[in-house]
Amino acid sequence: VRLVQSGGGLVQAGGSLRLSCAASGSRFSINDMAWHRQGPGNQRELVASITSGGSTNYVDSVKGRFTISRDNARDTLYLQMNSLKPEDTAIYYCYAEAKLHALSPKYDRNREVWGQGTPVTVSS
Repeated sequence: VRLVQSGGGLVQAGGSLRLSCAASGSRFSINDMAWHRQGPGNQRELVASITSGGSTNYVDSVKGRFTISRDNARDTLYLQMNSLKPEDTAIYYCYAEAKLHALSPKYDRNREVWGQGTPVTVSS
């Protein structure tokens, strides 16, 4: 299974962007998904997460501005980012906990998968 991201780019402070992350492959299912980001000179941090049932969590700095969602039928994750600030500038990565299904369930395997990253730049 692989994750392919789209969206992102350059936006002025106060603007909005939407990130997408589509999972593809064969014989897999997706459990929890999340968005992480890594700003200049910073460690990668968890921005938002969502369970397969739709429960969400956000880092305090984005609460009320970002919304994580997913379309389970399309195996796609989204991040709607509003009221963007220069400090939101980072490379954004999607993440998924995937289960690879073998012909026999006893051989199923769990795998952590990352997207390729997409830059988001917010100008002041």
